[in-house]
Amino acid sequence: MRYIQPDSVNNQAINVIESQNFSLRKPNFIIIHHTDQESCEQTYRTFALKRTQVSSHYVICDDGTITQMLNDLLRGWHAGNSSWGNVTDLNSVSIGIELDNDGEEPFSYAQINNLTWLLDHLTEKYNIPKQNIIGHADIAPGRKVDPSALFPWKTLAESGYGIWYDESKLDAVVVDSTFNPKKALKFIGYNISNIENAIYSFKLHFNPTEVSKTLSEKDKKILILLEDELLNLQ
Repeated sequence: MRYIQPDSVNNQAINVIESQNFSLRKPNFIIIHHTDQESCEQTYRTFALKRTQVSSHYVICDDGTITQMLNDLLRGWHAGNSSWGNVTDLNSVSIGIELDNDGEEPFSYAQINNLTWLLDHLTEKYNIPKQNIIGHADIAPGRKVDPSALFPWKTLAESGYGIWYDESKLDAVVVDSTFNPKKALKFIGYNISNIENAIYSFKLHFNPTEVSKTLSEKDKKILILLEDELLNLQ
């Protein structure tokens, strides 16, 4: 079909010819956040105001209530300046999920239970790999710390969402002189331009009881096991 439409920039008439050849974006990552606000109602207001320039696809309240705020196929503004592996525009390829939490309190059973349900739905619908379920801190080291050291990544991984390491093998791992922790962090996906920030985000996720900006022997063993886990998923 051919028709005339005003140009929105110069207010001039231009020709427009409809094409049937297009597609919406396909999400391939899920980024988990905590809201760092006082309530779901406050978060709803924040995401609804144009001036805040921030949004997420889903909000899960402390009681487990799930509210969708953006269609999955739309590009939300939740990841900001971030990267994971070779991906430098996470907003364009991800779904953002915000959990009502101030970052200093445990996440409720209802929240995690319904988060698991939502992840099951989204990963099946869009064929999202489990290793592509990560936190805001993972993709923005030094800038973000959510969903905090209190988030139960291990529990989530045991349900099949996100990755964890085989703790039964930890003591048997030998860290030899050839091991390169920077290379391991980069292989997992972390931006290592600031290695201390990358280490801090890594430990928030995988060793949350010992969070710091230096790698311990245990951290190095975890990195080796995570590398093995990811290689097995390829």
